[in-house]
Amino acid sequence: MRIVKHSLKGNIGEVSLVTESLDDLWHLKYIIENGDIVYSVTKRKADVSTDKIRPEKSEKKTVRLGVNVEKVEFHKFANRLRVHGVIESGMDIGSYHTLNIEQDTQLSIVKNWKSDQLERIKEAEKASKRPKVIIVCLEEGDADIGLVRHYGIETYSHITQSSGKGEGTLREVFFDEILGQLLTLHTGSESVVIAGPGFTKEDFVNHLNKKEPSLSELILVEDTSSIGMSGFQEVLKRGAVDRIMEESRIARESKLMDELLKEISTNGKAEYGYEQVLQAHNYGSIETLLIADEMLRTKREKEDIDEFLISVENNQGRIVVFSTDFEPGQKLMSLGGIAALLRFKVQ
Repeated sequence: MRIVKHSLKGNIGEVSLVTESLDDLWHLKYIIENGDIVYSVTKRKADVSTDKIRPEKSEKKTVRLGVNVEKVEFHKFANRLRVHGVIESGMDIGSYHTLNIEQDTQLSIVKNWKSDQLERIKEAEKASKRPKVIIVCLEEGDADIGLVRHYGIETYSHITQSSGKGEGTLREVFFDEILGQLLTLHTGSESVVIAGPGFTKEDFVNHLNKKEPSLSELILVEDTSSIGMSGFQEVLKRGAVDRIMEESRIARESKLMDELLKEISTNGKAEYGYEQVLQAHNYGSIETLLIADEMLRTKREKEDIDEFLISVENNQGRIVVFSTDFEPGQKLMSLGGIAALLRFKVQ
């Protein structure tokens, strides 16, 4: 994400930015709210006269419209964010229109900004400058490739060793298929974590070094007890992604969730559920507030939760918004969508 313009009076005003990745669209899903005004260049059919027996076919014009937001939809597999609402600026004012926000789209958002939303934009801009990470988890005969996103790890493919034809042994054919998919993903700057149980990963790295030595400097090898999503999670917990990306959002969320569950299991310094967390805040006990992005969005639609968040920050509490597209955020939702690590027990 690249910020083009930042014009605020207090927390009210306009931020103009350019989306650079699918991650940016995901961030915008939780930044753009009902009642915001979003401006972007779009295509819209021009009105045509309907007093003819055979009306002329209308053509779409390229125009810049400002839409008062009523609905936001994130289409991950179509690489698109759809922003729907009533046109407030441009042609056909008062009519409905949908802005399709994709990669490399410039847009402006005018709203009453919350502190976590401004922080999210800054984080997305910083993250866009960090190296990207691909994880390959493999064991004998099976491999998974995942992409580290801001919202979690996206599984790209699962590869199994087959009895099909190919040059070399079945194992070499298997390694070649993994390498082929890796090269399809790799654009030249991404770091690659090769992980898994046993010695298969080292054998694959040797295979890779022989076939694609240019990748060798971008490879980090990590031990895990499994492959698949659980293997990806182990890579995060062991800090491999942090070492590459300086600070990974999802690695941070995984560590915080582990800490929370440990405190809960020992009846320690933690609370979960909205009422219990509010009570802990009344005692000034919250050190770190954990809140799921879906919980935050829902609460903002129904009530003013921001007064509570500001009060937590004023009491030197840290707020971490979890992604529900990733396992730690899903676990947090199962605990009521909100929890807190405490300075001291309140019961």
